[in-house]
Amino acid sequence: MECLDVRYKQVDQIPIRLDVYPPHFKSQPDTYPRLPAVVYFHGGGLAVGNRTSWFPTWLKDRIVAAGIVFISADYRLIPSCTVHEVTDDVKDVFSFLSQDDLCFKTDNSTLFGLDPTSLAVAGSSSGGYCAYLAALYASPKPKAVLGLYATGGQLFTPLSLVVKKEVFYRKRELLDPQEFSEFIYPKCKSLKSISDSPLSYHPPTHPTRPGWWANPRMAVARLYLQLGLTLDYLTGQHEPSLSEQLRPLLETSSSTDPFVLQETMKKHIPSVHHAVFPQLNVTAQFPSTFLVHGSVDTAVIPEESLHMQALLKRAGVAVQLLMLEGADHSFDYVPNAEGLYASHFDEMAEFLTRTLKSTGACR
Repeated sequence: MECLDVRYKQVDQIPIRLDVYPPHFKSQPDTYPRLPAVVYFHGGGLAVGNRTSWFPTWLKDRIVAAGIVFISADYRLIPSCTVHEVTDDVKDVFSFLSQDDLCFKTDNSTLFGLDPTSLAVAGSSSGGYCAYLAALYASPKPKAVLGLYATGGQLFTPLSLVVKKEVFYRKRELLDPQEFSEFIYPKCKSLKSISDSPLSYHPPTHPTRPGWWANPRMAVARLYLQLGLTLDYLTGQHEPSLSEQLRPLLETSSSTDPFVLQETMKKHIPSVHHAVFPQLNVTAQFPSTFLVHGSVDTAVIPEESLHMQALLKRAGVAVQLLMLEGADHSFDYVPNAEGLYASHFDEMAEFLTRTLKSTGACR
C-alpha cells in the first residue's frame, strides 16, 4: 500500500502529519496533473488514535481506483488541547493542501499535485466532527462531506451531559475515574500536546484484562461521557463547568423540540465557544452532505446524524441520511463488512467521486 508520509505543520516542536495515497496511474502522465482529493479524519473520541487508526481501507480503495487522491490526517488530541485547537489543525490541513507549489512524488517518480477547487472531506465518529469543522471553516471549502456515525451534530443530549450510574456505552463496564486521573481536569492541563496516540491492546494471555485496551486514552472519551463532562473537555471551560451549567436546562426543558432546546442551550454558552459546536453554525453555505449511521449505535447515538440532517435541510443544503437498521458503531470494521455493506460503501464513494468529478479534473 503506497503511502506518502508528509508533515503539514509543527506545534511546539511536535510535527503533525498526514498520509497521501496516490491514485492508480495506469501510465506515466504526459503532464503534471492536479488531482481532486478526499481528506479523511480518524475517530477515537478526539482523544486517541492517529491517521492509520480504524483506517477505512474500503473507502481508500474505492477513491484511489476512481483516480482521486486519498489523504488521512492527524490532529491534536484532547484533553491537552480543545476543539478550538483541533479546528486550527483542520483548517491548516486544507491550507497546506491548497498551496500552489505543493507537489508529491510516487515511488515510481510520478509527480502530481492537488486541485484545491476539488477537495472533499470525510470522517468517522469524532473524525466526523472534524469533517463538520472543515465544512464550516476550512479554506478552500470542501465540496462534499461524508459523515460516518459522526459526532458534533447534536451534543445537547443526555449522553453528553448526564452523569451515568449504569452501563450505557456498547454494553461496556463503567470506568473507575481514579484509573484515569491524569486525563481529568485539572491534572490533564499538564499533559503534553500530542497528535499521535496509537491503539494498543493487552494480549489474550493478560491476567486481568485479556484483549482489553492497553492505551488508557482508548477509554477517555467514554469516561467523559460517563462523568457527563464531555462539553467541558471540548471547549476547555471547566471553571465554572459548562456541562454543569447546561445539565439543568436539559433536565428541566419543557420542550421536546430539538431546535428549541438548541437555542436555549446556545444562550447559556459563552459566545467564544459557539464556533466549536457545528450544530450552532449550519448555514446554506454548508457543502452537500451524506450521513451514515447505525440505528443501534450507543457510542454516537443516531440523534446526532438525525439532528444534523434536519439542520441542513432547514438551511436548504443537499443532504441524505442512510440509517442502517441493526448496525452498531464502527459497523464498517466488523468481520465481513465488505460482504455486508459493499453496496452502501459503493454509494458513499460514488457520492464523493460524483461531486469531485463535477468540480474538478478527475482522471
